[in-house]
Amino acid sequence: MTWNFETSGLDGQCDLFGVNIFQHPWHRTGEVAHVLDPHYGQPRVLPVYQVVLQGRAQRFAAGEFSNGVWGFYLPARP
Repeated sequence: MTWNFETSGLDGQCDLFGVNIFQHPWHRTGEVAHVLDPHYGQPRVLPVYQVVLQGRAQRFAAGEFSNGVWGFYLPARP
């Protein structure tokens, strides 16, 4: 699966899917996403999570880029 960089933000303060993603429980799917760091082009392997927002499951990959700075990726649309 291909993943696209979506956004980054400080720990506890990042909007994803129109909400502060840190205010909702994340559930690991057991999958990983192979992505490129958007600034340095370095490959990374991030866990894939699922969150339920307004009754709808949303998947994303996330990881801490540096101390307290998180990056988020979404699956590419076909």
